[in-house]
Amino acid sequence: MRLRSLAAFFAVAVAASAVALTLSFAAPPLGGDVPAAEALPAPEFQNIDAWLNTQPLKLSELRGKVVLVDFWTYTCINCLNHLPYVKDWNAKYKDQGLVVVGVHTPEFAFEKSTKNVQDAVQRLQIKHAVAQDNSYGTWKAFKNQYWPAVYLIDRQGKVVYSHFGEGSYGTTEKKIQALLSEPSTAGS
Repeated sequence: MRLRSLAAFFAVAVAASAVALTLSFAAPPLGGDVPAAEALPAPEFQNIDAWLNTQPLKLSELRGKVVLVDFWTYTCINCLNHLPYVKDWNAKYKDQGLVVVGVHTPEFAFEKSTKNVQDAVQRLQIKHAVAQDNSYGTWKAFKNQYWPAVYLIDRQGKVVYSHFGEGSYGTTEKKIQALLSEPSTAGS
């Protein structure tokens, strides 16, 4: 009887350890600053169904600019709470070299309609570029998992900061300001 109890305890302990180990490797990144040595080139926008408020954009053509990529969807309350900050950053910093691209990645089937996205962009008075990512091509390229999610790309085209969910608006804005104050080395 004791041997069975000991074996059962051992089996549960091994299973719990395996689950904990699996979760630690599967845990998503927490966001924040990326050390310069670890910053990776930003992936290109992929499989975009439609571009709103702009002609099609390529990140490779935005070198020399600071780019804010914002994953959102128009029915997400967290995205709607986050949106005024994104719109404000676009208005305040676009003339200093910030390019804001909202990547609308739908959570629900009705959000795949370009007309519905256009109506939301108009209703929400969004002036920055919006990429409609129905197939999750850009979402997957960024290995994104959240709405809203912000990625900041420096003038050299590397992802140097990310934030997931609401909040950290002051930290994000300070990072935007710091990136804009760095000299452009595009073309060199």
